[in-house]
Amino acid sequence: MKKFNAGVILAAATSSLATSAAAADFDLSGSLGAENRLFLERPTLPGPLQTYQGSLELELDARWSLAGGKWDIVAVPYARLDGRDTGRTHFDVREAYVRYNGDTVSVRAGLGRVFWGVAESVHLVDIINQSDAVEDIDNEDKLGQPMIEVSVQRDWGLITGYVLPAFRKRTFPGAGGRLGLPLPVENNLARFDQGADDASDVGFALRYSHYFGDWDVGLSVFSGASREPRFVLNTGAAAFAPFYDDITQYGIDVQYTNEAWLWKLEGIIRDTPFETFTAAVGGVEYSFYGITQSGADLGIIAEFQYDGRSENPLIAPFTIADNDVMAGLRYSANDSADSSVLLGVVTDIDDASMSGIVEATTRFGDNWIGEIEGRFFMNVDPDNTLFGFRDDSHIMLRLTRYF
Repeated sequence: MKKFNAGVILAAATSSLATSAAAADFDLSGSLGAENRLFLERPTLPGPLQTYQGSLELELDARWSLAGGKWDIVAVPYARLDGRDTGRTHFDVREAYVRYNGDTVSVRAGLGRVFWGVAESVHLVDIINQSDAVEDIDNEDKLGQPMIEVSVQRDWGLITGYVLPAFRKRTFPGAGGRLGLPLPVENNLARFDQGADDASDVGFALRYSHYFGDWDVGLSVFSGASREPRFVLNTGAAAFAPFYDDITQYGIDVQYTNEAWLWKLEGIIRDTPFETFTAAVGGVEYSFYGITQSGADLGIIAEFQYDGRSENPLIAPFTIADNDVMAGLRYSANDSADSSVLLGVVTDIDDASMSGIVEATTRFGDNWIGEIEGRFFMNVDPDNTLFGFRDDSHIMLRLTRYF
């Protein structure tokens, strides 16, 4: 039998690591931003901040590429310091992982972010990461998710499997914050199907994606604790306790591209302990190219939202996208400052409640970006889920320095 010399093996491994480290490609970047929210109305309930909400945010992005790109090490810490809402002051590691990049197989382990979906107004199939709801109510900001991700690329498509060994609770504004529920949400009262405060819930997911000519198709399945909680009133604490049900969700997302047309569809079937329901969002985006001498583009967006879940908050998490129509415009100046504007209005077909959004961004020089974002709530019916936000219309100003 052949004998192995541990010292020789250790020396070879050390030499290999030293060689890889010497050949490593390191990049460090980041951003520091100042933000101010200006609320246009006084809050519905006494206690929350009245008019303005200033904060600072910092994000770093450190990346190492080793062994000629075979290995990646990534770390993306994030922090926000809010001057008015202690619940919005928080720190998170958005990403911190090691990834092996093979010819047909890649493996990632650590904290990561994953995005699924094609729609503009709501992302039904996007379920891997938990929403960082203190950042905004649009569910676009995500917490880093502990995961082991294995992807296999073949001529017939990409298959990616996920093991999600730990669960992360959703963040919520504090008692003095805006864009929250009528009562504070206490995460220390969180409940899971397995029992109280079981944040060690293990989830699993599988996704297939491929393109067929002008069609991009994704199919997914997820099993684990829902990222959307139900809210149960805890009378002793005068607060809401979030309840995360175990669910199984099947999803599909499809995008068809035909010259200036983009057709989009997302749909899910979700099985919960109380019900099985379907939800879908679909629509179209048409772009007019070169509408100005400088080459600006204008896109017209229209989407329909449907969600068949129960309206009983004890059975299902609430949603504002149950029977709504979204219409919007996207303007891209295509100038040296990458200036762009997005306008959108979502209208509830049942009661005509409306919410609007305005997003504008431009770059100053090589390192500065200015943003204006507005959210408006109009004609909100008392029975609509948006009613709690009826006095939370606001304008956000942000200036960010990238380095």
